[in-house]
Amino acid sequence: MHACANRFLDPRSPASDDMTLLLESTSEGVYGIDNTGACTFINRAGARLLGWPVEDLVGRNMHAVTHHSHADGHGYPECDCPIFQAFRLGQPCRVDAEVFWRRDGSSFPVEYSSSPIIDQGQVHGAVITFVDITERRALADTLQRANEGLAQTNEFLETQVRQRTAALSAALAQVRELAAHAEFVREQERTRIAREVHDELGSLLVALKMDVNWFEKRLREQDGRTPEDAHLVRDHLRAKCRHMSRLIEDAVSSVGRIITDLRPSVLDHQGLWAALEWHAHEFLPAAELSLDWHMDVPGGLVLPEAQAIAVFRIFQEILSNVVRHAQATQVRISIKAHADALSVRVSDDGRGAEPQVFEAHDAYGVMGMRERAGHFFGAIEIHSVPGEGSTFSLYWPLKHHG
Repeated sequence: MHACANRFLDPRSPASDDMTLLLESTSEGVYGIDNTGACTFINRAGARLLGWPVEDLVGRNMHAVTHHSHADGHGYPECDCPIFQAFRLGQPCRVDAEVFWRRDGSSFPVEYSSSPIIDQGQVHGAVITFVDITERRALADTLQRANEGLAQTNEFLETQVRQRTAALSAALAQVRELAAHAEFVREQERTRIAREVHDELGSLLVALKMDVNWFEKRLREQDGRTPEDAHLVRDHLRAKCRHMSRLIEDAVSSVGRIITDLRPSVLDHQGLWAALEWHAHEFLPAAELSLDWHMDVPGGLVLPEAQAIAVFRIFQEILSNVVRHAQATQVRISIKAHADALSVRVSDDGRGAEPQVFEAHDAYGVMGMRERAGHFFGAIEIHSVPGEGSTFSLYWPLKHHG
């Protein structure tokens, strides 16, 4: 045995007891090898980690005992062993990606360091310290799995965010289209009302003005007339008054119709249920559609004004859709309400349509109905089969309307 190792282990050495205590007090395995790789000493912690008695390891080739194979089981040539490089090249090393093998044939992940023993410039072996890093490796694997799980979660969340962002962008675009369409419809309605005011009320007022001027002229001509002429003029005046009265009645009727188009007075004076019934019985027969009407609403049930207007406008749009597109002959309307919800169902025997027709980006009427209903927690469902008609169902949760 080389001199350094002798001094290290020699029980006669004054430092022997202190060194032994130091080696035995550490939980790390520590052993020494000579230039042949034979074990010169090993502490009890190291022998326990390897599953050997101390005395059975001293003198044995430690590479052959505990470092003979890689983790996958294939052989580990001694010439490639970093531990042996320490005394062959005089270079220390530190490794944490290999395994040591126990006496029972099992292995454990290990972190080890090998430092050369140098005496008077000569390498006489190496001292190896090692520690079982099974728990550390398990924690590292757990952390890696957690990081992978976190990465997957982040990827999932990013995907969800992208999907939600795309959905919100599509919804925003749809809302913008709906808003643009609503503005277009408002402009059309303003144009229609202006035309009606100009064509109907304007012409009526012009005719009344002409009649008033005629009255004024006739009155100025009364001076100097004979009684016979005066009697004839009075007959003309009476006829003109009757004509003016009819013009005024027509003007009042036109004003009433325009006002009703803007907002039915029955909705304000008699409430939602009367307004729904009035509109169905006025609108559908005018379009030559037969009506099967059923309404079951508890007495005293009143919706707040904003909700009542929304329900009425949705109902108007449904009937308008039937008249414009369904090519139906009969419409069945069922309105039911109880403590929790209101349902309005409108079915026709028309031509029907594919479901995607009602989901099209330019189906502004349907979009508008759904927006109105959704604002008050309601919903619109549409069931339509080509050749079998369509059913529009409005569900309105009254519990939200307190």
